[in-house]
Amino acid sequence: MALNIEIKRTLDGSDTLFVPAIKEHYHSIFGAVQESRHVFIEQGLLAVSEDIDPVSVFEVGFGTGLNALLTDLTAKSHRREVRYTTIELYPLDRTVWGTLNYPAYLPETDAAERFNKIHEAPWEVPQQMNQGFHLTKIQADLRQYTPPDSAFDVVFFDAFAPGVQPDLWTKEIFERMYRMLHPGGLLVTYSCQGEVKRNLRYAGFSIEKLPGPPGKREILRAGKN
Repeated sequence: MALNIEIKRTLDGSDTLFVPAIKEHYHSIFGAVQESRHVFIEQGLLAVSEDIDPVSVFEVGFGTGLNALLTDLTAKSHRREVRYTTIELYPLDRTVWGTLNYPAYLPETDAAERFNKIHEAPWEVPQQMNQGFHLTKIQADLRQYTPPDSAFDVVFFDAFAPGVQPDLWTKEIFERMYRMLHPGGLLVTYSCQGEVKRNLRYAGFSIEKLPGPPGKREILRAGKN
């Protein structure tokens, strides 16, 4: 799918992408990096017990690769091993991802090298990207993808908003997410809409509302009992 995509600077100084055809941003306009770090790293990855090693992550929506990059950098700084699987139907072209400012924005001196390696990694082939970070990128439609049961510790659910992609926030999708998690596993998402909460509960999750990043009052974390 060829999309007209525009790069936009968010309020924390990091970039996001805007798709005029669907009037949707890839990240929060209040701050792309701070949103990803707050929702997916702090409330997702770092909420997994340190006794779990390695940590298995499944990301819905590879997008700009920002969540993967922050996970890679966090694995390094926290000395944790992470096995990261991400699914994306429409990968970005290098002419788009190569102009995003995350490597320059982040303080880590090796952010650019890691970001490039993540994007340049082949699809469908598991790769050890760096010490402690293993990556598998899957190009597929989530609606037609059957994940393995009880294979992951945390799901980063980062699809476009329910109003834009309602068919990715259904009871059926969340039932798959529930099955793919280990007992005690977590799902984190930026959306706190009523229908999302109801569908998560229907799928078997217990949910908790957590304070959101700047510009968003609340986010959701759901647990597999």
